[in-house]
Amino acid sequence: MLYYLFEYLEQQFQFPGASLFGFLTFRAAVAIILSLLISTIFGKRIIRFLQKQQVGETIRDLGLEGQVEKSGTPTMGGIIIILATLIPVLLLAKLENIYIILLIVTTLWMGTIGFIDDYIKKFKNDKDGLKGRFKVLGQVGLGIIVGATLFFHNDVTIKEKLPIQQQKELLAENPDLPPSKLFKAEEKSTKTTIPFMKSNEFDYSDLITWISPNLEKYAWLVFIIVSIFIITAVSNGANLTDGIDGLAAGTSAIIVLTLGIFAWVSSNIVFAEYLDIMYIPRVEEITIYIAAFVGALIGFLWYNAYPAQVFMGDTGSLTIGGIIAVIAIAVRKEWLIPVLCGIFLAENLSVMMQVSYFKYSRKKYGEGRRIFKMSPLHHHYQKSGYHESKIVTRFWIVGILLAIISIVTLKIR
Repeated sequence: MLYYLFEYLEQQFQFPGASLFGFLTFRAAVAIILSLLISTIFGKRIIRFLQKQQVGETIRDLGLEGQVEKSGTPTMGGIIIILATLIPVLLLAKLENIYIILLIVTTLWMGTIGFIDDYIKKFKNDKDGLKGRFKVLGQVGLGIIVGATLFFHNDVTIKEKLPIQQQKELLAENPDLPPSKLFKAEEKSTKTTIPFMKSNEFDYSDLITWISPNLEKYAWLVFIIVSIFIITAVSNGANLTDGIDGLAAGTSAIIVLTLGIFAWVSSNIVFAEYLDIMYIPRVEEITIYIAAFVGALIGFLWYNAYPAQVFMGDTGSLTIGGIIAVIAIAVRKEWLIPVLCGIFLAENLSVMMQVSYFKYSRKKYGEGRRIFKMSPLHHHYQKSGYHESKIVTRFWIVGILLAIISIVTLKIR
């Protein structure tokens, strides 16, 4: 909204300083500052409100150090993250941008699912919360919306570079040719990026056109199925990672900041030409959303770092996972998720391995056996005697390493 106000002031009155809002970097900087202020200043008030409503976490005694002391800590703190993200976005982003619209829908959609889950746990005295099938149904619904929108909307396009020989001919004629002239026209495409591969582009339509070229018209169905899988996997991964103070918020901030770099370079035709990557028009506006989201996560850490004054609950964790998944799909880096979101993947796999082996060993040996002392993975290290603040810090370090590896894939193929 402020963006449109200052755009009008600049066009009509040449208002001093109004032109700053035309710069993406300025709006991103304001977004992260504003979200930090909202989450830290108003976060305390929200925590007090949650305490008055007696929205305290009920802790099951699992034999973990310091666990009992956390009983009664306010949950549903994800509301802080959601508000601190959406307010700056509504003020500073171009709201007609399809990517911004999708991310706002994602935030509200997943936030609602998480809120209902937390509400049932606290006010309906049902420790299991929202039934798993309804959570999955909500994730599938969002996947259908995101996949269909990104496939069919006219503003979702890419620009590919011209063939090498054609580029050489153009540059031979005019060495000062701008990078934009080395790209083809905008086109709809189901192409994405595969890391570490020399020819790093993959078209989802190839998954069915090898059977028959006539099946290309059904590529939208493949893309939607992929979107559903990614959104479900990442949101559940973020949900499982939210188990000790500061782990999910800190890890997610690292991931989202990295995705911001990908959005930045993918939307800049000069960087796209230099790095030889896919150019995605209009995706630069995601940078505003990412800046606000990172600020909200870091601001939330002010209260969520050990010892936590508030937990994000499913309201926060499902929302975080959904947003990360949608950003990754939008910037066409979803195949990088196993690396970039390696912490989420490890947490997911630890639970799957633990449950599967327990069932297998119980059937084969008559008693259930475990691979880990406890799952998800962070609880295994707690059971091993590590303090949770040390576990969180080390997971952050691993997350930073994975982020660096992910960024390096821009050039290493």
